[in-house]
Amino acid sequence: MSELSAKVSKRLFSLDVFRGLTMFLLIAEAAGFHHNFGEWARGSGFFTALADQLHHHPWNGLRFWDLIQPFFMFIVGVAMPFSLRKRLATGTRQAATRHILQRCFLLFAFGVLLHCVYSHALVWELWNVLVQLAFTILIAYAIMNLPHKTQIGISVGLLLLTEILYRVYNPQDPFNQGSSFGSFMDMVLMGKINEGGWVTVNFIPTAAHTIWGVICGQILLSDRKEQDKVKPFLIWGGIILVLGYAMDWTGVTPIVKRIATTSFTLASGGWTILALALFYWWIDIRDNHKKWLRIFSVVGTNSIFIYLFAETVGIQWFRDFGKIFTEGLLSPLGMPEDAIMVINALFVLWMFWYLTYFLDQKKVYFKV
Repeated sequence: MSELSAKVSKRLFSLDVFRGLTMFLLIAEAAGFHHNFGEWARGSGFFTALADQLHHHPWNGLRFWDLIQPFFMFIVGVAMPFSLRKRLATGTRQAATRHILQRCFLLFAFGVLLHCVYSHALVWELWNVLVQLAFTILIAYAIMNLPHKTQIGISVGLLLLTEILYRVYNPQDPFNQGSSFGSFMDMVLMGKINEGGWVTVNFIPTAAHTIWGVICGQILLSDRKEQDKVKPFLIWGGIILVLGYAMDWTGVTPIVKRIATTSFTLASGGWTILALALFYWWIDIRDNHKKWLRIFSVVGTNSIFIYLFAETVGIQWFRDFGKIFTEGLLSPLGMPEDAIMVINALFVLWMFWYLTYFLDQKKVYFKV
């Protein structure tokens, strides 16, 4: 019994690190690092190009920061088979389904509330990643007991549906910012469109990221040899990566993150699967459980909590609190203001990180 219990509760350290690194980058944005680093690097060539990678592409193209949401939604999918196995070991399928429904409701509610915080008013806006995630989890959970080929087929069907909806709505210019199918649905659902071009129905194609995550998680849970688990990740990750870029390069469908075109979903999904393969091979297969990796893993253990904390209290309180010390100590030394703000962002990021470290040390975990 103890051996079974250990097997059920076993965690993938590589997945914890992957999740933690993704969340670390998200709270770094909330700490103000991305914006302030961009201001400091403006006009400096290499550093300007580097800073651009920490911001979303304005429309047609793919930057590093455009991969963070796919990473997040994919990682949730990878974790689902592990979580479900643990719940079924101590409860029923009905209880697990009830938990999923409650979790998705909370994620949806938190996503809506975050927009109220951003706007400092009661608003009805559905563009937050948590709202998207609530829908993609439901879709992935509904089909996760089906064979892998069927799950893949459904994910492809969602991508084809996206292509059809956008092309039928606006045959002449289907992926136009502000006059696409996604914008039309936002007017139906919210009576407004997003100035940055984001659309609510992104959850339809990006559900593929969570579905692919589930499949990868099921492979990692299987009795295959470790090397045999990595092989399909490399093959399929490479294939859909090339396919996504090929659709963009040939002019079939542009890579646009803000409306999650099929080419974007494929290209970013490919990068995501390859990233999982790298983390799994480097950490779990090569057994590189280096202590410094806990810098990231502790952030992943309270991922939703620290995201919500950083996006609310963190932004409103911690940035100004940090400036008391960074500006007070460094300004008299003649340090430029933009450099001080970068250091302040790093100080705020450290405070966010230390909170997750403290909670992990106390074994306090906030679950949704």
